[in-house]
Amino acid sequence: MSAAKHVPTYTVPSLTAEDGAKVAEILQDRLNSLTDLHLTLKHVHWNVVGPHFIAVHEMLDPQVDAVRLMTDATAERIATLGAEPLGTPGALVASRTWEDYHLGRATAIEHLGALDEVYQGVITAHREAAKATEELDDVTNDMLIGHLGELEQFHWFVRAHLESATGKLSTEGETSELGAARAAREAG
Repeated sequence: MSAAKHVPTYTVPSLTAEDGAKVAEILQDRLNSLTDLHLTLKHVHWNVVGPHFIAVHEMLDPQVDAVRLMTDATAERIATLGAEPLGTPGALVASRTWEDYHLGRATAIEHLGALDEVYQGVITAHREAAKATEELDDVTNDMLIGHLGELEQFHWFVRAHLESATGKLSTEGETSELGAARAAREAG
């Protein structure tokens, strides 16, 4: 049974069981997203090639570690709320609303272009979750806001590789990972 469909028998003091279940449902979506991001970043780390290989390869390790910690904090918050965090690959795939990462072995600039799209999606959904928990649970909201600060910094690291001296992103106007990867490659 997913956190979204189960009202816990207990939750944290000052929240109703229903509100605890609602917050847990919001967090389960974030848990899925962060788990997917962690795996995607590691996939890119293993498959990046080209002249900027080592810079991107080494840039991603701290991001992987930080996102893994966010994942753990999110799962533990779900459990604290009295719900069951679902962290199996099958549960993630069954409930995610986004497509799988599309690039395999590719140049650093292509992966960075695609990661620009990935981070945009994760950050946008994380902001929505923070907004949804603003009135429900201060602790969860604070955790999500903390995650946002780190995720936005990681996104900046990615975008710094895609930005021209005039401030234009090579991925501007793209809405898919493959389109952003192509645009980044053509600009580079």
